[in-house]
Amino acid sequence: MSAPAGNESVVLDLVRVRRALVSVSDKSDLVPFARALVEMGVEIISTGGTAAALRGAGVAVRLIEDVTGLPEMLDGRVKTLHPKVHGGLLARRHLASHQQAMKAHGIEPIDLVCVNLYPFEQTIQKTGVSEAEAIEQIDIGGPSMIRSAAKNHESVCTVTSPNQYDLLMRELQSQDGHTRFAIRRELAAAAFARTAEYDAAISAWFDGRSEKDLPSVLRTTLIQSRELRYGENPHQRAALYRDPAAQEATVVSAPLLAGKPLSYNNILDASAALELVQDLHDLCLNTVATPAKDDLSSQGSARCACAILKHTNPCGAALAADPLRAFAAAYYGDPLAAYGGIVAFSTVVDETTALAMATADRFLEVVIAEAFSDRAIEVLASRWKNVRLLAVGSVRHRVDRPMSLRTVPGGALVQERDTRPTKSSDFVHAAGPAASAETLAEAAFAMTIAKHLKSNAVCITRGHTLLGGGAGQMDRVASCRIAVAKAQAHLETGTGAAHLVAASDAFFPFADGPMLLADSGVKCIAHPGGSKRDEETNALCNARGITCLTTGVRHFRH
Repeated sequence: MSAPAGNESVVLDLVRVRRALVSVSDKSDLVPFARALVEMGVEIISTGGTAAALRGAGVAVRLIEDVTGLPEMLDGRVKTLHPKVHGGLLARRHLASHQQAMKAHGIEPIDLVCVNLYPFEQTIQKTGVSEAEAIEQIDIGGPSMIRSAAKNHESVCTVTSPNQYDLLMRELQSQDGHTRFAIRRELAAAAFARTAEYDAAISAWFDGRSEKDLPSVLRTTLIQSRELRYGENPHQRAALYRDPAAQEATVVSAPLLAGKPLSYNNILDASAALELVQDLHDLCLNTVATPAKDDLSSQGSARCACAILKHTNPCGAALAADPLRAFAAAYYGDPLAAYGGIVAFSTVVDETTALAMATADRFLEVVIAEAFSDRAIEVLASRWKNVRLLAVGSVRHRVDRPMSLRTVPGGALVQERDTRPTKSSDFVHAAGPAASAETLAEAAFAMTIAKHLKSNAVCITRGHTLLGGGAGQMDRVASCRIAVAKAQAHLETGTGAAHLVAASDAFFPFADGPMLLADSGVKCIAHPGGSKRDEETNALCNARGITCLTTGVRHFRH
């Protein structure tokens, strides 16, 4: 190797690991990993709880204060922020000036850093955590060591997760105690991704406590979770990125219990399904009336929500006393569209529900739930080899700063997410007969469904069950026609007509759409109101004996 000129980078391929600094919060697999290093002749320097855990397991450790000459201080806030630590990490081994400085100040080189960070992300997700508790979980020394080691990856190897232990041990065993440059660079990239992820979570947490409605400068860090086979279509490349600041149930972070990885379109549909059952779950908490006893979704108080989506639009949705009845009612809404659909539940899926889902005439792509019983997993996975089962945990809304971001060529649009549930108390009586408590509850359900259909959106419901929806049309009359056509089979049979409700995500510009709904047998029309011609709709409802309710809140979803 020729001598470098100035600060020219020099690639040292093989570097022997003689000294490692190990300081971890997550101590999974720590002892066997450290013991294997010691058996390979590596000296381990360690701090606080990590050192105690290793010494307790009989692993030889050199304490950090023996290296720095200073004790850990300020309740552990300062322990590794010292030239003898960072000099040992940042020194460039091929530069004579660096070697001389190290010798003059008694700095020993460190060849491996194994650090994972204080659990800030996990801490802020705990209910009732105080600001002081969160701040104490902001790691300073850890990211500093990781960045120093990763910057100097020409000589130093950086490990930031127990998931990387096996990779490193295979490397050391195959290279006679050395690491190759390619591995060090790969781990350095992962290290900088980890510190970026960590800092993004902290920044987002602070931003969530800001008095500003929207930030003047938008900073967002998304970490690639995995590459996807393709995007919406096979000719489009795609990848899934994770928001490290997310604190709620998401499809992105949900464990995959069975089936192959989700596709781009699966992720879009599954996320839309989860959002809908989150809103329906909120509605369950605010339901003031139980569906009529002759509807599929009845059988006691509504405690479970089920939604079935295709192309991000609900084709089935219901509230019921348990997941079995909720699924039966949701599937009943549009069995044709439900084929190949995405199903989401607001509760745990048990074996009985799984058996009802897994009949021979049905095909489901993805099933989402708070959790699945072991038998439910067995039933669904044996029925469909590739069905994706996602356990998202609690579906309750938990969003500190409910913002959504959508990119457009040249920039991005940012807005508050539409997470506000529609309640029975939100409605204003505009025309026709006064609404009963039961009708108000049904109207709240219908408006929640309309909110999740692509605009222009109109839906018809009965008994807390979606019967038909019209979505994504260029005019609202077309959406009314589609909703009526989808619901027609249900409108011609069954009972409970007194509680047949239609909802629209925006006002009706003319009375032609409401006329179609009235002709179908709808007894209540709910919409935001605000059109110059609202009186035409009101006059129609008065003449036909239809209750008209307005909310003053539009729910466009483009």
